[in-house]
Amino acid sequence: MTRAGQPVAFWRWPVVVLRMAAMLIALAVCVPLYYLLKPFVRHNPASRAFLALVGAFSGLRITVVGQRPRGSAFLLANHVSWLDIPALAHVAGSAFIAHDGLADIGALRRLCEMNRTVFIARHDRTSVAAQIEQIGAAIDDGGALTLFPEGTTSDGTGLLAFKSSLLSALTPVPPGVAIYPIWLDYGPETADIAWIEEEPGTANFLRILARLTPLQLTVHILPELAGAQLENRKTMAASAQDAIMQAMQNRDPAKNQRVAL
Repeated sequence: MTRAGQPVAFWRWPVVVLRMAAMLIALAVCVPLYYLLKPFVRHNPASRAFLALVGAFSGLRITVVGQRPRGSAFLLANHVSWLDIPALAHVAGSAFIAHDGLADIGALRRLCEMNRTVFIARHDRTSVAAQIEQIGAAIDDGGALTLFPEGTTSDGTGLLAFKSSLLSALTPVPPGVAIYPIWLDYGPETADIAWIEEEPGTANFLRILARLTPLQLTVHILPELAGAQLENRKTMAASAQDAIMQAMQNRDPAKNQRVAL
């Protein structure tokens, strides 16, 4: 369906069906591989491979600007689309902090858990302490973990206010953990793919799969937060938001070295 609620044009349905079939084949391969590898690895690559394939089969083409995180990293990214998740799983091997609405869908919950997703109750203030503890445990487990501090998707042309409460898990920042602001830039396609205006998730999913052209995404890995930026959760949130906003305002592709995936 389109953002306006109209059905996907009938002549585009073969594209949707082919892409969904490719995703199901990837799922059929990656799930057994996950369980095969599970006894031998700490961070199972099969779940990240599946997410990367979902992005690729959706037409996503990724370019990276900046140095990829190494070791334990906490990523603070703007949020435009469900495509943000396969993109960052591919680029950074990231797990995610997600709202608990996804946990209500049995099969989707299991897939999220396979990628070490931390579920939080967005509107339950009484459980913030427990959620912070969960996030702290996920950080201690190593690898990259992504939080979308806006709390929801935006239209991608600006930023919603970054919420800082969950960053208490990083106060003080654990030894060896680097915190990176991430700008996900879909360029001129942003308005077309952004998941906003109360659009149903299924409608957005089908609308993106029905596209006939590749979708270009530039993942800007901005400089690691340091010094006074790490003083507390509020300075972390504000510093990450300022860094992403500045990158948005100063976009100049010619000045950046890009590595296509």
